[in-house]
Amino acid sequence: MYDFMLDGPSRAVRDELRELVRTEVDPEYLRRMDRDEIRYPRELYETFARHNTLGLRFPREVGGKGLSWVAECAAMEEVGVLGTAAGCCYVMPSIVGEAINTFGTEEQKRRYLAPMLAGDKVAAEALTEPRGGSDFFGASSRAEDRGDHFVVRGMKRFIVGAEGADFFLAYVRTNHDEQAPPDRRISAMLIDRGPGVEVKYLYGLMGTRGGGTGRVVFRDVEVPKSNLIGSLHGGAEVFNTMMVPERLCSAAPITGGMKACLDVAMKYASRRKAFGRPIRKFQAVSFMVADAQTRLDASRAMVYMAARAADAGVPNLRRIVSETKKTVTDAGWNVANLAMQITGGIGYTDVYPIERAVRDMRLAQIWTGTNEIMSALIQHEAFAEAAAEAGVYRDFELDAMHVDATEKIFDDDDMWKVYDAGN
Repeated sequence: MYDFMLDGPSRAVRDELRELVRTEVDPEYLRRMDRDEIRYPRELYETFARHNTLGLRFPREVGGKGLSWVAECAAMEEVGVLGTAAGCCYVMPSIVGEAINTFGTEEQKRRYLAPMLAGDKVAAEALTEPRGGSDFFGASSRAEDRGDHFVVRGMKRFIVGAEGADFFLAYVRTNHDEQAPPDRRISAMLIDRGPGVEVKYLYGLMGTRGGGTGRVVFRDVEVPKSNLIGSLHGGAEVFNTMMVPERLCSAAPITGGMKACLDVAMKYASRRKAFGRPIRKFQAVSFMVADAQTRLDASRAMVYMAARAADAGVPNLRRIVSETKKTVTDAGWNVANLAMQITGGIGYTDVYPIERAVRDMRLAQIWTGTNEIMSALIQHEAFAEAAAEAGVYRDFELDAMHVDATEKIFDDDDMWKVYDAGN
C-alpha cells in the first residue's frame, strides 16, 4: 500500500516483507510448489517465522509484534506476489491465531499460538465438509462427550495447509438435539495431528498448488475438553469473529498478485512492438493498463478501509470485510486476465508467470466463503443498517416531483381502489 496510507511501523514492516520476498524466496522453490513437488512449503513458513513476521497483530508475549490490521495488510500485499499457496502459509497463523488469541485460554496460547508464531507448529482451519460447503451450520462431523474428553468423527476437505498441519482448528457438531437452533449446534476445538487423524493430499488443483490442500478424516479422535475454543456449542461466535481475518487475509495478498501481474504486462507492453511501435502506444492496450491500475488502486483503498475498520472495531465490520473480499478477489481475477490479454499468446504459456496467477486468482473468489455468499451477507446487513438509520439522513424520496402521488407501492386491492377512485 502507498506510503501516505501507512504510519511508521506499518511502512517498516511492509518494507521488511518486501525485501524478504525479493531476496530470500528462490523462484525455483515456487516453481517446485506449482509442479506439486513440494506438498507444503514448510521451509518458506519457517523463513517467515525466523524474521518474526507471522501473526504481526498478536501480542509480543506470544511472539507477535503488537501491530495493527493496517500493518498486517500492508505486509500481506508484499507476500501476495509469491502466489496464493505461499500467501496461505503466511496468513494462516493470522486466521487460526485470531481464534486462539480471542477465545483461547492462557494454556492454549502457550501450547499452540506461541509455537505457531515461532514456526514450530503449523495450523490449518478445518471447516469445509463434503456435503457442507457454504452451509457452515450443516456440519456433520460430530464430537461425542465422554466426560473429560470428546471423541470426534467426521471428514473435512479442501483444507488448505492440511498436508503440513500439526494441529487443526476444527468446527464439529457437539449439540445433537435435532431441535437445537443452528447457531447452538457447533463447537470449535483444537485437534492435534495424531492417532485417528488421517490427511490425504488428494486433489489435482488448477492453481494454488504446493499449499498442502487436502482431505482430513477424524476417526474416533480423542480430544481433551481443554482443547475447546470458546464455549461449548459456541462455535458460531468463534466463526463470526473469524470472518474478519478470513476475509481480510483473502483480500490483502491479492493486491500484491495484481500488482505483480500488471508490472509484467506493462514491461511487456513497453518492449513488444507491432506495426513499428510499442504496443503500449495502442489505445486498446493502454486502456487495459488503465483499467487494471484503477482496479488495483480501488482494491488497495478497500483493503485499507477494512483494515482501519477492523482496528476500530466498527459495528458493521462484517459487511465491510465481506465487501472487501468480494470486490478485491473479483478485481484480482480481472487484472490477471487483463495482463494475459496484454501479453497475448505468450502470456498463455509458462514463459511468463501470468498463467499461474490466473489459475491462482480463480480460487480466491471461492474460498473463505464464495463471493455469492459475500453478496448474501452484504445485502442482509445493508438492509438491517438502513432500517436502523431511518430518520438519520435526508429523505431523498421527498424530493420527487410527484411526491404526493398515491400510485406508489400497494397490493392488488389497493390498486383497483385507486383506479376506481380516479375514474
